Amino acid sequence: MLSTLVWVPIAGALLIVLLGAFLDSQQLRRISLGITIATFGWSIFLLTKFDISLATIQLGESLAWLDPIGLTYRLGVDGLSFPLVLLNGLLLIIAIYISNDIQRPRLYFPLILILGGGVNGAFLAQNLLLFFLFFEVELIPLYLLIAIWGGEKRGYAATKFLIYTAISGVLLLAAFFGMAVFGSADGTAFTFNYQDLNLEGVSTTTKGILLILLLLGFGIKIPIVPLHTWLPDAHVEASTPVSTLLAGVLLKLGTYGLLRFGLGLLPDAWQAIAPFLAGWAVVSVIYGCLTAINQTDMKKMVAYSSVGHMGYILLALAAATPLSLVGATFQMISHGLISALLFILVGIVYKKTGTRNINSLNGLLNPERGLPITGSLMILAAMASAGTPGMVGFIAEFVIFRSSFAVFPIQTLLCMIGTGLTAVYFLIMIDRVFFGRLAVEKTVNTPPISNFPFAKWQEKFPAIALALIIVFFGLIPNFATQIIESSAKAIAPNHTKLTQIALVQST
Repeated sequence: MLSTLVWVPIAGALLIVLLGAFLDSQQLRRISLGITIATFGWSIFLLTKFDISLATIQLGESLAWLDPIGLTYRLGVDGLSFPLVLLNGLLLIIAIYISNDIQRPRLYFPLILILGGGVNGAFLAQNLLLFFLFFEVELIPLYLLIAIWGGEKRGYAATKFLIYTAISGVLLLAAFFGMAVFGSADGTAFTFNYQDLNLEGVSTTTKGILLILLLLGFGIKIPIVPLHTWLPDAHVEASTPVSTLLAGVLLKLGTYGLLRFGLGLLPDAWQAIAPFLAGWAVVSVIYGCLTAINQTDMKKMVAYSSVGHMGYILLALAAATPLSLVGATFQMISHGLISALLFILVGIVYKKTGTRNINSLNGLLNPERGLPITGSLMILAAMASAGTPGMVGFIAEFVIFRSSFAVFPIQTLLCMIGTGLTAVYFLIMIDRVFFGRLAVEKTVNTPPISNFPFAKWQEKFPAIALALIIVFFGLIPNFATQIIESSAKAIAPNHTKLTQIALVQST
């Protein structure tokens, strides 16, 4: 049943390639939209078959593939991966919906569908080598989506993304191969199967090396400072649908990988370096926020905000308590929804005004000549990102700070500064772009502002839908957290020892 979530989008991509010569762009878009809606609907159906009280892998599928090298086609889902599969399905629908007037649609829509199927495969894979294959599958589609449909510097941004992600893949493959070798050293058959690996007897040094490889590999994908430099360039040059997927779900492959393979398979080594990870989280949060404050490009500001908000997840993973892991997973969902909304709104502003420069825009809340509904949604998105109560961002950050404080009080307090800084840079953007008088005088660096065409309801519909979901999960978070809780408790290590280590090092 889970294979449907992987192979239907990929099969749909092949179908579009075959039919592309006979259909126009809008027809291909509607077919792609139908495929993604059907896939998302199937994931909702599978949710009804999912028992939230169980911490074990459910709905499993297993098929022998290349046994001599330990590769098995093994899929499964639990409370940590299912919410991310649902998030991927939702954002795929939105990405295709907002893909209008696309050049070369016969190539564009198949790439989006392959990307979605590969991401689902990575979240569902229960074999390390299979995860790696799906992790790499998304590399080429995303590279082409940036390189072909990106901005002026798309070639540079796509190449930089390709190099960074290739290095990430090499590091992860080395770590996975080491896990398979040492995890099968007790006489068991050589395997990459997650459930069959036993690393308890491996030396502390070896575990530390394997974990460092995972941290660097997944750290590039998250990204964590200073491994983040590919992200702003990729976001700025990528089209709005691609940025929506990149920030909304693709970055979560990094945090999910650390949670599943770093913490899940190497809990002892994780506990040993947890204080360092908490400090690293502080650096990412503060750096991302301060850098965002200095940006004049709205899209780059949102990109750097992602660096800061992903740092919250790293803090929660470092704490590694059951509650903090619930917060980490919920923050993945929260950031996916909020960042997608922000990038869609920035895309609308750019489409209607021709610029993303906050110094060139003013007064867009003007109800007669501006973009009042877009501006209102942007205010809501900024409030959610800054952790305003009643929205999903507040719940996620509160759970993280509440659970992490007992383990890393100083680091948590420093990360909480990021919430205030988030409010600062978004207030700067909103004040300059949406408030004030609409008309400005032309200067050397500022183009003249005139009346803007209103955004159509079809253009605003995805943003409105995301805004409603953000408020819904902010008011009724149990709908998502109940799915996560059992699996978070099962994967959390003995955090009593971790708490003692953290308190000793912090004093």
